[in-house]
Amino acid sequence: MHGLKDSGSLSQLGADSDVIVSVCPPSAACDVAIAVAEAGFDGIYVEANAISPATATEISERFPRFVDAGIIGPPPVESGSTRMYLAGEDASTVAELWAGSVLEPVVMDGPIGSASALKMAYAGYTKGSAALLITMASYAASVGVADELFAEWDMSMPGMSARLGRTTAGVGPKAWRFAGEMDEIARSLELVDLPPDFHEAAAEIYSRLADLRGTVSPTLADVIESLGLD
Repeated sequence: MHGLKDSGSLSQLGADSDVIVSVCPPSAACDVAIAVAEAGFDGIYVEANAISPATATEISERFPRFVDAGIIGPPPVESGSTRMYLAGEDASTVAELWAGSVLEPVVMDGPIGSASALKMAYAGYTKGSAALLITMASYAASVGVADELFAEWDMSMPGMSARLGRTTAGVGPKAWRFAGEMDEIARSLELVDLPPDFHEAAAEIYSRLADLRGTVSPTLADVIESLGLD
């Protein structure tokens, strides 16, 4: 399917490939990179996970040719929805692989770590604010003021209640892999002397929601139960 084939082993995959793109949960990014490097891969390694610039730089030291990448957008099914930002000496070579596809490659001028930094800044808001929204709605429900909060949102922040529904339904099943991403964002902030605490808390929220993995369209009630609230 989709032109994929089973190489049978990681070492054979490396032998068969000129380019390997790593896309996995952020917490597994280092382990995957170590395994690929130890298998002897000497092509271009594209680190496309949601990791901090520092983590990307550490991984880059394992490969003779390395491209730092950051994916922004949903799984690409139509043009204009998703971009892959690329940084490093071989960024243009990697970008050519997606020329004319529904995934838009964007070559950056900055050094390795630039694409990861952009991903951290973008996801720090999008997924960080999602964790905050879930947290405050759950708090309101746990202390018995959810109806009043939602009514106030409808008056002063139209669309917020609908956003909450989309967030619980869309984020809940994926929360298990967002915790590691929040940890990477926290590390990124700490390294430039910005407080990491908010995203550390977001990581805790997503960790608590891990049991929603595989749940179809979880509700706020499901989220509250996973968070351990009454």
